[in-house]
Amino acid sequence: MEDDLPVPRIRLTPREHETLRLLAAGLSTDEIAAQLGVTRETTRNYVRRVLRALGVRSRLEAVARGRELGLT
Repeated sequence: MEDDLPVPRIRLTPREHETLRLLAAGLSTDEIAAQLGVTRETTRNYVRRVLRALGVRSRLEAVARGRELGLT
């Protein structure tokens, strides 16, 4: 049964978790950067790390996966 499968343990840093939360809220890279008080490039790095940690290829997939795992 699929429901009996263990949920993988995903570890995000507090900053990555906040980035995922802001992605889920629909913010753009520039808007996330402004919210976090960092540069656009730093934000892009956070997004890349979130995608890698969740094993996905897009922001939309990251948000969906984050919701599945209860991260957002």
